[in-house]
Amino acid sequence: MYIVLGSTGSGRREVLADLIGDGLGGGDRAAVLVSAGESADPFGPGMVGILPWTLRPGAGVDAAFPDDATHVFILLDGRMNPVDQLEAWKEWLDASGIGVARVLCVVDCQLAQANPALFAWFEACVHFSDVILLNRREGVPNKWIGEFRGRFERKFYPCHFEFVRGGKVENPALILAPVARRMSHVFDGEEWVAEEDEEDQDEGDEVEMKPEEDPYFERRMGGRRIREIPDIAAYLPARPV
Repeated sequence: MYIVLGSTGSGRREVLADLIGDGLGGGDRAAVLVSAGESADPFGPGMVGILPWTLRPGAGVDAAFPDDATHVFILLDGRMNPVDQLEAWKEWLDASGIGVARVLCVVDCQLAQANPALFAWFEACVHFSDVILLNRREGVPNKWIGEFRGRFERKFYPCHFEFVRGGKVENPALILAPVARRMSHVFDGEEWVAEEDEEDQDEGDEVEMKPEEDPYFERRMGGRRIREIPDIAAYLPARPV
């Protein structure tokens, strides 16, 4: 199971078709679960099917897992909050007992460079991703691309950065290799942390443990997230009527 992040118009479909066409073996069968808010355009040969999924009003998603697929790609809605969608998919995946091989993020460099306020949105995507695919770099200065990567590399983010050229990556099989390189642990099984800091405890006190919560999933009293990100839809062209 793979999850694909990125804004609408970033070239996710073209990249995904390349990964499926050149990254999978001859006997592999790929299926794509597409948000009902996205168009279900064809992705290429070797497909079991393109199935819609929807975000429930409360929590979780409505989705059907294709039994005859060897590889399943979840394409998130590129106009909606990726954190809300990832939280909903985590609930569904946990209930289904299905693990995530990798989370991929396709970055529209032109969009990011033209709108500095969107960095917090891309930062959230990078936090959850194993591989960052830098796409739509035409006209974007190399200095900006280097600074964008550097902001994460200086913080020792383990994710892998890769350039997209003509809708293709250099080594699709390497991109799909199921090796976790993401900052977030939400898809890696439950982690437990101490309830209190050590300095607040007396020697000999029993340490209370609690499940670790991803910082992007944390909420304030009242339900708003502690880490809020911009509304990506406000920076994208309106949907066709």
